[in-house]
Amino acid sequence: MKTVAAELMSRHPEVPSIQAYRYAAGLSQDQAALRYNEVTGYQTTLGGTTINAWETWARSRGAGSPPTFSSLLVLAEAYGRGPLGMAVEKISPSDLISEAYERLPPEDQLSLKSFSAKEKGSPNSNVGPAFHPIRQTDSPSQSIGPDFNLVAPTVDYGNPEICVFSLPNPHPGNLLDLDWSTFGFGIERLIRQIKNLGRRLEVDICFGVNEAGLVMATFLASAQFSRCPIGYLRCNKVRDSITLDPTSSYPEAGEAPTILICDFEVKHADVVGFIASEIRRRYPGAQLYFAAFGAMTKGSDLEVTSFDDLTGAQIMRAAEFSAVFIAATMSPPGIEPPLELR
Repeated sequence: MKTVAAELMSRHPEVPSIQAYRYAAGLSQDQAALRYNEVTGYQTTLGGTTINAWETWARSRGAGSPPTFSSLLVLAEAYGRGPLGMAVEKISPSDLISEAYERLPPEDQLSLKSFSAKEKGSPNSNVGPAFHPIRQTDSPSQSIGPDFNLVAPTVDYGNPEICVFSLPNPHPGNLLDLDWSTFGFGIERLIRQIKNLGRRLEVDICFGVNEAGLVMATFLASAQFSRCPIGYLRCNKVRDSITLDPTSSYPEAGEAPTILICDFEVKHADVVGFIASEIRRRYPGAQLYFAAFGAMTKGSDLEVTSFDDLTGAQIMRAAEFSAVFIAATMSPPGIEPPLELR
């Protein structure tokens, strides 16, 4: 069931996981409702319209209605019985809403978190691995460190705490090569931070710094900002200075636009400040936000206690961003994106 559902979602990204599992079980919505009632010993009278409402909710925002935690428990067992109703495959309720977990009511999120922790046998299991399978990397050499909270610059009356993960380097002195799973998990972490800003962030343009930042901007613009226009900033380093290549792209925007700048790394060089000044020159009155995949720490401890423990803290503060989002902390000499994107 899990393999079939994963293949369906891979071939058809528009199909949410809760619907993919129903397809894998070979059930129509009415048949899925009947199987649901069968699991409860016919103590419920669920109909196909409810199954449809749950799948509609998972597919798009502002439509349908979310399933409750108890409903997910029943549905997971129902689909785990397979097409003939005879199988006993273990399906977790979190598998059914992997891409829509953060849109569940807080009470159901906590219930799922507790349930998944018990499934894994660890009371301290974090929500991230349970509801973001992308974090479970295929490469045995790839290691993601613990999560921790960091107080970062943010909007007035916004939530200053961002949940960051660390990227320990098993080979100090060498660049840490990231695989696609870790790269995707970092982007998901940035999305979670943006959602928890304290108010809804509407962005007019997503700018990507070089190719790695452009990939980040593309994902964020599509997943979080309703496919807003995407800009491209190609930086060239000439001796000790930075210039922007003529191939850089600057989308049109109205007065005082809201702009998110995406950069893969923040180290010592003041690339961020240079870019912020250039964007403000081209877009007068722009409100700038900044998202970085990795931020280098001043010391060897990646789980820093203060934003100022990051090497680029002063640079980011001087750029006067409205808010800063950071997916992970890293040690020198830094991290390398998949396919050696630059």
